[in-house]
Amino acid sequence: MIPDLRAKFNENYTPAKYQRFLSELDHRSGTHVKFRNSETPCFFPHDLLDKMVRYGKELTEQLLSNPAYLKASDTAVPPEYNVPNQTPRPLFLQVDFGIDEHLEPKLVEIQGFPSLYAYQPVLGEIYRDVYDLDPDLHLTFVPEYGTLFRRAVLGNHDPENVILMEVDPHQQKTLPDFLLTEKLCGIKTVSITDVVKRGNRLYYGDTPIRRIYNRAIVDELQRKGIRPGFDFRDDLDVEWAGHPNWYFRISKFSLPFFRHVSVPKTWFLNEVPAIPDDLENYVLKPLYSFAGLGVVIGPTREQIDTVKHPEHYILQERMTFAPLIETPFGLTKAEVRVMYIWLDELRAVTTIIRMGRGKMMGVDQNRDMEWVGASAGFFI
Repeated sequence: MIPDLRAKFNENYTPAKYQRFLSELDHRSGTHVKFRNSETPCFFPHDLLDKMVRYGKELTEQLLSNPAYLKASDTAVPPEYNVPNQTPRPLFLQVDFGIDEHLEPKLVEIQGFPSLYAYQPVLGEIYRDVYDLDPDLHLTFVPEYGTLFRRAVLGNHDPENVILMEVDPHQQKTLPDFLLTEKLCGIKTVSITDVVKRGNRLYYGDTPIRRIYNRAIVDELQRKGIRPGFDFRDDLDVEWAGHPNWYFRISKFSLPFFRHVSVPKTWFLNEVPAIPDDLENYVLKPLYSFAGLGVVIGPTREQIDTVKHPEHYILQERMTFAPLIETPFGLTKAEVRVMYIWLDELRAVTTIIRMGRGKMMGVDQNRDMEWVGASAGFFI
């Protein structure tokens, strides 16, 4: 994307540096990183990232200022997971963009749920150190990144009474982020099955929980048949660092409501005016899934007809990612996740990059390729 930086990196790259990069990644993470990280970071023009940051804010404002959307999104929260005392806005927000052939950002997804906030800056700094990148290259949009993230996670509480809650966290691929969050915020990572309720309070062991940085995905709870030691509907004496309802309210459910230059045409499957003849140019997506589960690119009419609950799916015009990153294996596509924290104001803090040459951009869909996978985005 920035030709001179791209050319310089490619010329100086060696497989030995990449192996050192992977070793350093495991070392600083405190565990083996199981998902694929690309051989290369990406270098983006500042004005392109600025446009993505602005688009993300415009999209969020469009949703939260739309009474019809807010009313409709009440139905997006499953009754059994409707947590009381919902906050007026999400604390964490992720907006994913692809880049088309005109270098225009196109929305892929928006999510009111945390991402790899602790891992991503460390990943970027390892790229910088191992590959001896220019120290003037930026990774974050704000100099006080760590302070903002700690404030968001801890609130006004002692770290001892704040937990990162996940389903069987030590078996998750995102464990490196959990361990780095522990280090950055001084909190413990606790499996949701180890959280117990006494009265209207939650505990792990004998330690009271005052605030929860929630990383547990509801569809995983359902798939694995996990029943926590508390009911999400309980009126508990606990704060949420990222209220769980926003996982549903700002999600794929939002996409049909947008009217924005960056958003491909999208309908709830049960509201499609007519099934298009050119389905190869569309994507069928379940509303609530993670890491690309259930997504069908170019669905057939038969696949659409067999969907049992079409109100839980969207049909979206397929966005063509332009291959823009020069690599030894040919031009490669990049998806940019702009990560926001919403304390006093909605602030973009950094990015996550996914590189790929497959039909989908997730690391699982590109695992057998080189110069693809998770990456970091630098800008000047």
